[in-house]
Amino acid sequence: MRDTANRLLRLLTLLQSRSQWTSAQVAERLEVTERTVRRDVDRLRELGYPIDATSGVGGGYRLGRGKALPPLVLDDEEAVAVAVSLRIAAAGTVAGIDDSAMRALAKLEQLLPNRLRVRISALHSATESMAAGTPTVDPSVLLELAQACRDRMRVGFGYESHQGKRSQRRVEPHRLVSTGRRWYLVARDLDRDAWRSFRVDRLDCVTSSGPRFVLTDPPDAVEFVTRGVATAPYRFQARVRLHMTPERAAEWVAPSTGIVTPLDDGSCELTTGADSLSAIALSLAVFGCDFEVLEPTELMGAVRALAERLLRAASDRPS
Repeated sequence: MRDTANRLLRLLTLLQSRSQWTSAQVAERLEVTERTVRRDVDRLRELGYPIDATSGVGGGYRLGRGKALPPLVLDDEEAVAVAVSLRIAAAGTVAGIDDSAMRALAKLEQLLPNRLRVRISALHSATESMAAGTPTVDPSVLLELAQACRDRMRVGFGYESHQGKRSQRRVEPHRLVSTGRRWYLVARDLDRDAWRSFRVDRLDCVTSSGPRFVLTDPPDAVEFVTRGVATAPYRFQARVRLHMTPERAAEWVAPSTGIVTPLDDGSCELTTGADSLSAIALSLAVFGCDFEVLEPTELMGAVRALAERLLRAASDRPS
């Protein structure tokens, strides 16, 4: 009986590891006959696991979709990864998911063997999560958009721009991108016939407008969002030559705040944006390297004004 139970767990692990297995492949992995594989599959079905079988060339077994979620089989590394991910999700940017994540984590920890519970407990006790400090998104909106991206369904929604202007949008969704602090939807705006990125926390009333569409010439979603959030939403955009290596600059500049382009081994170009020139000047001052303003020329005045204020602050004499 113990051998049968162990074999069933190994079979379940195989089925969960990839989309489909042939009967011969499973028999070889478990070192049993294909007849035994068929019996074990029937046993798992009796336990509530929806296992689909297809015959012919390319046929085999795969886990199907049931009415209820059956128990999952996780190895040590997978269990630790799930526990850590749930802890991160509890402090994330999706509204209402924190309670669900903590409930799931509590259930998982009850089932963990002592050796894993000790490791995960040590990680949790030594870790603190900072508040995100950014608007949260509705999980139902994320799921609706994700399904539209998967099924290539057009959607419509209300949207509030960076300047606070409301509008109705009709789009062909491509990808959802998470920066860690915010979620973005990359989609083709049908009314503007152009690719756009939309902050998910600023859209509402998502409806599937159909019909299905064929995706043509999509951009790299991560690169598109990176370039967009670094410059497009802001009143001022700037290009600056930094006298530091591109690798060093990449350590200072987050993808959501600027784009670093290598020029040579000792310098690079920074493209960034802000709602004020003084904010750009201040961010440049903290890099700890020489730099040259390429554009706009008005930024030079903001840099001079910042330098004068710093000199006055560093002077022993009152102004």
